[in-house]
Amino acid sequence: MNRLKLVLSIASVSAISACGGQAPDAAQYGANPVLPKTERGLLPSMEIAQPAGWDGKKPVVPQGYEISAIATGLGIPRQTLILPNGDILVAEGKGGHAPVLKPKDLIAGKIKAKGTTSEKSGNRLTLLRDADGDGKYELRTVFAEGLDAPYGLAFANGKIYVAEQGALRSFDYVDGQTRAAGAPRLLTVLPSRINHHWTKSLTVRPDGRFLYVGIGSNSNVGERGLDVEVDRAEVWEVDAQTGAHRPYVTGIRNPTALTIQPGTDTVWAVVNERDELGPNLVPDYLTALKDGAFYGWPYSYWGKNVDVRVMPRNPDKVATAIAPDYSLGSHRAALGVAFSNAAMGAKFSEGAFVGEHGSWNRNPPVGYKVVFVPFSNGKPAGEPVDFVTGFRGDDGKTRGRPVGVTVDPKGALIVADDLSNTVWRVTPAR
Repeated sequence: MNRLKLVLSIASVSAISACGGQAPDAAQYGANPVLPKTERGLLPSMEIAQPAGWDGKKPVVPQGYEISAIATGLGIPRQTLILPNGDILVAEGKGGHAPVLKPKDLIAGKIKAKGTTSEKSGNRLTLLRDADGDGKYELRTVFAEGLDAPYGLAFANGKIYVAEQGALRSFDYVDGQTRAAGAPRLLTVLPSRINHHWTKSLTVRPDGRFLYVGIGSNSNVGERGLDVEVDRAEVWEVDAQTGAHRPYVTGIRNPTALTIQPGTDTVWAVVNERDELGPNLVPDYLTALKDGAFYGWPYSYWGKNVDVRVMPRNPDKVATAIAPDYSLGSHRAALGVAFSNAAMGAKFSEGAFVGEHGSWNRNPPVGYKVVFVPFSNGKPAGEPVDFVTGFRGDDGKTRGRPVGVTVDPKGALIVADDLSNTVWRVTPAR
């Protein structure tokens, strides 16, 4: 048996043996999650569900709602944007060029790859249009192509803003336009060295003055050296006119999706936290971003809980770390967030939808669904409610993995699925 097969075998045993001793999921939801003792081993627990086709099936939604596929066969759809006329833009692509550091990184990478699509990166924006309002998007066309792993999308100031893996750019836009009139304008360069976490999330303030860009870390907990983490694990505030930018928050490991809370200028984020501390550490989270705040990475997690793996330690930084607002549970891999509205129905009108891509380093797996986090008085209140499920079945097969979620003001949740390369639309039944 060669070394690769041996380590894969060890990984399989680790995954099987890691089922015991786990806290109930509910204990990790909310503002005060239970944080168990750390569990460290040769390899993290790994459990990748096997990709499979939908074969006529669809994701499951609550009673009183309907779901349909409005686009299939895409090139890895990540995030979506509703344009003023109701058209939908889909960012398609895959980036990153981080070399492996250790044999376990190589093994983990091979295992994770089994649970992802084999489709090539589209590196484009696709436009979908439902001209007659019947819920079927009869027009599908490429709005812009030749992009570099586009991910975050935003609209303001008569422009479509696109966060590629190494740059923030904009396209001039006229209502109803189906193709970009020319090449995008560079607003600012984004950190792209290594790009371990390559996704650059994006949102824009309601007045259009500032954009916010999420930039993930270049490692799990600084194992590549902190010199490659300069300008990483941050959310930038970018002037929409000049491209001038500053760190808005820091120490935020991988802010994978950003949005603005309706009626405010408050930026909210979903964040993927660190790995290899056990199946119930560290919780991924949903939080309102506080200007100037430090969220702990890499020195601590969930406020001031020190991560002893990080050397040298920095107690002065840890002393300033703040805890997030709301735990989603560990290893959910939240990649999408969008606030709801009244058109989505009374039960789901006040709160935020979160797309959970699903775990790779936890047994049993978690995530693989879209949840709704209820709000009261502008803050999360209560446990998350399953809203779109069935992406991973009881048969161990994975038929889809949700990424970005977007709420159409007319009353629809748009879900990008980057495993089946589908965009789904969920609406209240008429």
